Amino acid sequence: MTTGKVKGIISNLVTVEADGPVAQNEICYISIGEEKLMAEVLKVNGDSVFVQVFESTRGMKVGNDVEFSGHMLEVTLGPGMLSRNYDGLQNDLDKMEGVFLKRGTYNFPLDREKLWNFKPIAKEGDAVEAASWLGEVEENHQPHKIMVPFVMQGVFTVKSIAKAGQYRIEDTIAVIVDKEGKEHEITMIQKWPVKKAINVHREKPRPFRLLETGIRIIDTANPIVEGGTGFIPGPFGTGKTVLQHSISKQADADIVIMAACGERANEVVEIFVEYPKLDDPHTGRKLMERTIIIANTSNMPVAAREASVYTAMTIAEYYRAMGLKILLMADSTSRWAQALREMSNRMEELPGQDAFPMDLSAIIGAFYSRAGFVYLKNGKTGSITFIGTVSPAGGNLKEPVTEGTKKAARCFYALEQSRADRKRYPAVNPIDSYSKYIEYPEFEEYIKTKIEGDWIGKVNKMKTMLQRGKEVQEQIDILGDDGVPTAYHVTFWKSEVIDYVILQQDAFDPIDCVCPLERQEYMFDIVMDICDREYEFSDFNEVSDYFKKLINVCKQMNYSEFKSEKFEEYRKQVEVILNR
Repeated sequence: MTTGKVKGIISNLVTVEADGPVAQNEICYISIGEEKLMAEVLKVNGDSVFVQVFESTRGMKVGNDVEFSGHMLEVTLGPGMLSRNYDGLQNDLDKMEGVFLKRGTYNFPLDREKLWNFKPIAKEGDAVEAASWLGEVEENHQPHKIMVPFVMQGVFTVKSIAKAGQYRIEDTIAVIVDKEGKEHEITMIQKWPVKKAINVHREKPRPFRLLETGIRIIDTANPIVEGGTGFIPGPFGTGKTVLQHSISKQADADIVIMAACGERANEVVEIFVEYPKLDDPHTGRKLMERTIIIANTSNMPVAAREASVYTAMTIAEYYRAMGLKILLMADSTSRWAQALREMSNRMEELPGQDAFPMDLSAIIGAFYSRAGFVYLKNGKTGSITFIGTVSPAGGNLKEPVTEGTKKAARCFYALEQSRADRKRYPAVNPIDSYSKYIEYPEFEEYIKTKIEGDWIGKVNKMKTMLQRGKEVQEQIDILGDDGVPTAYHVTFWKSEVIDYVILQQDAFDPIDCVCPLERQEYMFDIVMDICDREYEFSDFNEVSDYFKKLINVCKQMNYSEFKSEKFEEYRKQVEVILNR
């Protein structure tokens, strides 16, 4: 085992003189009295090794002993992760004592003593390889597959498999034999380095299936697909966190993973307190049963903050290999990028724009590429849909993190301060936002199986009307109501109908908070019928009064149960107004 001595300290960056070989990204432990602090190798230069410590380095001094572990930062994967609260190093926060984490304290992330009902899938004599399903257990009403460890290479033969029954996670449930005749005992758990993607699938095609979120401004205007990537930039107070929580609660996913990366402590506590109370609309149980939270607050060291997003992604890849649909939410990737900047500056690397690392775009792109829709080797499908938030300083969407993320993510949901100030939630700018998936032929073919007619053509027509409405509004603001023709007011109010009825949605209303695709299609057709008609009015006041009545009735439809008596009553009122 390689050892070393501390010879330099700059905050969390420590220089170590090693007495043997050291690998990039290897984990080491620095002794400070009785404490051993975990650190990761960033750079090796001869005998000098630069490591970033995941804890506070207060009290560390030159000469402290260092032990290198011989492996990278890893997560432990197995049954029992659902409904857990972890930090970026996969320490179970519920096992920690007190409000603040004690330095140098690490724990095992799973329950070693719990018994799981194992059911075999493979049988003796079967040929298996990495990620092949050997059996399954039930984890919070979800099928949790027990797989051949991802690190194993080649084809193996199952020599024996445990019978159905109760086992602990460290009990041997199978014995497999390699080509040389060597036996390998398999348990329910395995380990994998967080910064290395788990590529155990057969094929990774371009994603095409619509991921229903129940949010109209996403599903209708800028859809995201199962296995797709998106991000939500916006200044403070525009509703990034609320939008993420709405998506995580309502989206069609088997597992939800929340990565709170560098968030303020009060927001993280809010997640811990509120999530266990949320009802899951898909199962009728609690949402926390199928959720994992990875939390690193802004007062934690930057190294741990950086690790949290990789830990979350690796856990997501593990569940994807089981053929499940995973929704991964990161809040916020800006804090992750700031952690990269701090470490880059301490390493005295050549800075890029705004002092971020020169390869920031490449780092962001490599991380986003780990999401996706896959075909497993057994023919099943799995997916990771990744949506991150970005907190640009001063709401500047031209800063490096936003620009770098734009190149990697396929969906862009720009939150706008002016919409939030006018209480138009979700405060997503419908013109600046986009979804590149709507341009894919695969998506176009898929959406035809879900919605009749030229849906994409109508969506593009809607966006054109919104753009024209914005242009007209600017002219009215400059010239006044009497300074433009009545037809201009009609154009403006058509865009307002779209905004109020389709784009705005009440996240706290029991009915309007989630809008199924069938209801979205129905309401969208009504709104586009309103906008397609020709109108003649004597003055702008008559235009305003007419469309305000329509907006009011249509909003009441959104608050009514779909196709109920009340809903049908409002629909008839719309027809009466249109046929005035």
